[in-house]
Amino acid sequence: MKLLIVNGPNLNLLGTRETQIYGNVTFEAYFEQLKGQSTHELAYFQSNIEGELIDLLQTAAVDGIILNAGGYTHTSVALRDCIAAISVPVVEVHISNITARESFRHESLLSPVCKGCIFGFGLDSYKLALQYFDL
Repeated sequence: MKLLIVNGPNLNLLGTRETQIYGNVTFEAYFEQLKGQSTHELAYFQSNIEGELIDLLQTAAVDGIILNAGGYTHTSVALRDCIAAISVPVVEVHISNITARESFRHESLLSPVCKGCIFGFGLDSYKLALQYFDL
């Protein structure tokens, strides 16, 4: 099974950004660990640009997508509409527990159109999302 992990804005700063929330491991280092532990073919993409994320989701030739849209989770109707329009299942992930943070982070515009949502387990949120595709 071919799966695509997509990270949105500011997730390129993992390992140095707010380490008390996000930890001190870069996503690239974590992704190498995931690839070594997974039976799936994994690909990874990160962008700070909303349109690039939408273009990728619309054209991805994969069996599933694991998406951490970062701040776009709470603001992007366009990203929500894209997920609703594609046939590839999308699992929403977040490193932190978004419901335990600032009130503006409590609502996800994406959750209603995603297959499922996993948040609050640090980088292991991605590993848990991979397990969904094992079902």
